[in-house]
Amino acid sequence: MVKWTAPAKRDLKRIHDFIAEDSKFYARRVVQDILSRSETIEDFPEIGRIVPELHDPKIREVLVYTYRLIYEIKTKHIEILTIIHGKRDFLTAYQEER
Repeated sequence: MVKWTAPAKRDLKRIHDFIAEDSKFYARRVVQDILSRSETIEDFPEIGRIVPELHDPKIREVLVYTYRLIYEIKTKHIEILTIIHGKRDFLTAYQEER
């Protein structure tokens, strides 16, 4: 099962709202692709690479367009932690938003 944390849900909404300023169609498409990718993680939790900044084999990421979908492999579920643009500094952004 995939569970989304509150910060990750906020990230997804911000991504949608930002893209929707230019195109509602593409905003929906990007969000749908992110959600689809999260469903793939459920079946293949180790598909993502270990987040280089953290060096923790339980915290991984997959790329969706220019976004890093970061998740943690728990005993009974996958937890989506955050979605961050690839050009942002992960450690700074992650700490600021938590």
